[in-house]
Amino acid sequence: MKAKYLILTAALLTGTLHAEFRTWTRSDGKTADLELVGTSGEGAALKGTFKMKNGKSVDLAASDLSEADAELVKNWKPSEPAAGDSGATASGGASVFDDMLDGNLVKLEGKSLKRYDLEKKPTKYYLFYYTASWCGPCQKFTPSLVKFYDENKPSSDEFEIVLITSDSDEKAMEGYAKDKGMNWPHLKLAKAEKFKKEFKHPGGGIPNLVLTDLEGNLIKTSYEGETYKGPTVVMNHLADLIKK
Repeated sequence: MKAKYLILTAALLTGTLHAEFRTWTRSDGKTADLELVGTSGEGAALKGTFKMKNGKSVDLAASDLSEADAELVKNWKPSEPAAGDSGATASGGASVFDDMLDGNLVKLEGKSLKRYDLEKKPTKYYLFYYTASWCGPCQKFTPSLVKFYDENKPSSDEFEIVLITSDSDEKAMEGYAKDKGMNWPHLKLAKAEKFKKEFKHPGGGIPNLVLTDLEGNLIKTSYEGETYKGPTVVMNHLADLIKK
C-alpha cells in the first residue's frame, strides 16, 4: 500500500494532461490527470482503479477524493465498446507486471534466446509457466502447452505466456526452450527469483501454471490450497475463457 501511495503522490504532483484523461482532485486539494478504468468495493470501502500516463495503475479510495469526484467514482460504469470493437487497444493492456517484464524478457530466435519486447501486450490474461529443464514432469507436460500456444496464440491477443525458470544456468534454460520449441517469452534468469518473491504465486512445485488478470488477481493455478491439481486444468480453463 505504501508503494501505491508514493506512486499516486508522484502522479498528483507531476501528472501531464492527456486527452482521454481528466483531472481528479484529492480531499487534500492535490490533483492528477488520471483515467478511471474500474471500481471495486462499495460504501465506505469503495475505491477506483486509475490508469496513469505511464500506463501503470493505482487504486484510490473514493473517500480520499473530493466530494464531487467521489460521486463520479460511485456512479462510474464501463463504457460500451463500439460495434465490432473488442474494447482492447492495439498495444494491449497495462498490467501490474509491466515493471518486472518490460526490458527483461527473452524469446527463442533460431537456436538461442534473444532479448524480446512485447509488441502487443495481452488484453486480459497472463499465464505464468513455472518450470525447469531438469524437471521430468515439466518435460512431459511442456509439449501440450506448446501445442496449445501454437494453436491459440495466433488468433488471440487476450493472453500471453511468460516462462519463469527454476534453472540455475542460462544454457540449460536456452536448451530447454529450443528442444521443446517454446515460442513464448521467458523472463530472464537473473530476474526469476525477484519475480517469485514479489508476486508469491501459489505452489512450491513444478510444473506450475498460474493464470491471472492484468491486475495480478489469481484466476486459476495448479494448486487448490495445498492440493496439487497440475497445470493441465489451468491450461484448459484458459482455453474455455478465450473461446467465450
